[in-house]
Amino acid sequence: MIRAMGRAFDQMARKWMPDPMLFAILLTFITYLLGVFLTKSGPFQMIQHWYKGFWELLSFAMQMCLILVTGHALATSPLVRRVIQYLAEIPKKQAGAIFLVGLTAAIASWINWGLGIIVGALMAREVGRSAELRGIPVHYPLLGAAGYAGFLTWHGGLSASAPLLVATENHFLVNEIGIIPSSQTLFSPMNIIISIVLILLVPLICILMAPRNESEVERITDISPDLVEMKISETVATDQMVLADKIENSKIISGIIGLGGMIYVVWYFFTQGFKLDLNIVNFTFLFLGILFQRTPINYIRATSEGARACAGIIVQFPFYAGIMGMMKYSGLVTIISGWFVAISNEVTYPVFAFLSAGLVNLFVPSGGGQWAIQGPIMVDAAKAMNFDINKAIMAVAYGDEWTNMLQPFWALALLGITKLKAREIVGYTMVVMVVSAVVFILGLILLPT
Repeated sequence: MIRAMGRAFDQMARKWMPDPMLFAILLTFITYLLGVFLTKSGPFQMIQHWYKGFWELLSFAMQMCLILVTGHALATSPLVRRVIQYLAEIPKKQAGAIFLVGLTAAIASWINWGLGIIVGALMAREVGRSAELRGIPVHYPLLGAAGYAGFLTWHGGLSASAPLLVATENHFLVNEIGIIPSSQTLFSPMNIIISIVLILLVPLICILMAPRNESEVERITDISPDLVEMKISETVATDQMVLADKIENSKIISGIIGLGGMIYVVWYFFTQGFKLDLNIVNFTFLFLGILFQRTPINYIRATSEGARACAGIIVQFPFYAGIMGMMKYSGLVTIISGWFVAISNEVTYPVFAFLSAGLVNLFVPSGGGQWAIQGPIMVDAAKAMNFDINKAIMAVAYGDEWTNMLQPFWALALLGITKLKAREIVGYTMVVMVVSAVVFILGLILLPT
């Protein structure tokens, strides 16, 4: 059944799923029309809301570009590449390859969402490459889907936006709900059980969707033959080096600046504990990459190669920020959330909170941004029904990560690294979305926080 569903959804996605850029533009049109007809904002006011939000993700877009570029440079360094190649050579069959990618991506995403994005992408690419070199037929789009589907665990993990925010002093809802420690949200029995189930379920679902006939398998070379080729850094003979060449190939320079950065990283973790955010992840990747690439020119070449994959992020993030602006400043999020709240009761509230968050996430694909907009509405509703606030928070968190399996916003970095198209993976991740909905809903209804 899962395989048939995967085949059907894959065919549908390949036929109907546009390029992520066009997906963002279509969502822009839909949001604009909804705002005009459902809110008090007029046609020109919606355009003003659009522009007001258009540039609100610039710093975040830069962070995403950096995680892609620095992660690529680190992964292509000789030492890390050998480690990845070792892991990639473990699977002997297609099922093992898919399971390895899905499992590592899910675990990495639970640890940190930024780490999960880059680990899932790099593992998908390297496992596909290794399988091809060893003559193992592996459906490469499904490897990419497994790498992205692992992202389904992030908002129940250590970098979850909403649960960490409400555990912070002076957060914007502190007067309504107080400070809620992560022991009551992230480390509640409900979330631990759901997270473990998802970490195991995601790769298993992907395995069940794998094509049985070798004729149906799309190898990595069918997508992009150059993904299999090893890139060899150009070297200059020592006796032919001029001063500029010697500086570019100086291991001393890389060592000094790399160690300087790592001194701060060690101090950070020693004083802050295992507290990951995009800034420290990027900083760590950057200076480890400089050290592991060994010379400045090697690092420059590695980052130049990785930067080619950033085009989608650079252009599309402003459009999603514009969509968020229209949703937020027009009050459209309040209206959509209100619909679900209006039909909820004490029993169905967590389910409708989850579904409403999933719908809003299609237009506001940002965990922290979505909680800032939707959180007050869901908290007020939970208090009015005398419903468990902790479970309400996690219901919104689960909904936020759930529809990422349909929304290609977070897949942009993976698509750049793997050279896959959104339509080649979304059909499979939609199946993961459908099956995981059962886990989320049953967990919200039956498990205690």
